[in-house]
Amino acid sequence: MRAWLIDEQTGVEALRLREVADPTPGAGEVVLRVHYAALNPADRYLAERQYPAKPAMPHILGRDGMGTVVAVGPGVTDIAVGDRRIVLRGDAGVERAGTFAERVAIPVESLVEVPPGWQETEAACATLVYLTAYQALTTWGSLADSSTVLVTGASGGVGVAAVQLAAAMGHFVVALSRSQDKRERLLQVGANLCLDPALPGWRLALKKTLAPRRVDLAIDNIGGTLLPEVIDTLGDGGRVSLVGRLAGPVPSFNTAALFFRRLRMGGVAVGANTNAESRAAWTEVLALLQRTNTRPLVDRVFPVEELPEAFARLATGPMGKVLIKVAPR
Repeated sequence: MRAWLIDEQTGVEALRLREVADPTPGAGEVVLRVHYAALNPADRYLAERQYPAKPAMPHILGRDGMGTVVAVGPGVTDIAVGDRRIVLRGDAGVERAGTFAERVAIPVESLVEVPPGWQETEAACATLVYLTAYQALTTWGSLADSSTVLVTGASGGVGVAAVQLAAAMGHFVVALSRSQDKRERLLQVGANLCLDPALPGWRLALKKTLAPRRVDLAIDNIGGTLLPEVIDTLGDGGRVSLVGRLAGPVPSFNTAALFFRRLRMGGVAVGANTNAESRAAWTEVLALLQRTNTRPLVDRVFPVEELPEAFARLATGPMGKVLIKVAPR
């Protein structure tokens, strides 16, 4: 089969498309013929040695995807050859071979069914971003009804998912994006208010709109110099769920900003979930999406041969998810 390999963690620029042996399913595993696989910033981080995993080399990246079962291992009784499945969450693309290949071996516990009515592209790109967004929204416990949720980097995969889920939960959603076109699209997928964080007056405009209330929960996908500005928008008891660092490290931050409003900040990592927790969260995600008749948002699909171009598109800040088409159905 064909697969994209990295021989060392020097970045996605080192990716090479090669012929490798087909995987064989072990006990409790199946082999999927991959139809579509989705890209995530975490794939790039792992390729750049900015992720704690240390897979054996050469390694196949790719954490998201869907396909058809073509082989089953010993002990597998509830999945058959010909079934379509989505990769839920597990070690695929992290410690074991991932979905940037024509075939991938996956433990059955890390697979879920394609939701009824979903396109294959939608199914292939959903699980990681929605599980991440759901954890970001719920890690501090249930929010009060009609809370204000602010999402940075709202046009990215986790950003769009967070906007959609927060809207389905009944919250007032503030989305930050530098692009006018993306802000208009975010209003269509669930945001109540969209602001440009590049404008000096965005915080004042937000405070005037929300007065006398302020932001209850911020979901930060960006980091960098934006994070202290986001913290400034929080009200008493406000929380920050830290998801990403697309803008790099926070250059200067005074922790006194947290004291008097009793603010809390915490990291989001779906890798810490048990399989049971991931399955329960996925069930909740599907119920929320059904409530608002919402689907994953696909930005663009590239041929499998153009994975480097797909990563270049991911780096530009897409509107939704970037995928590769690996094998025909």
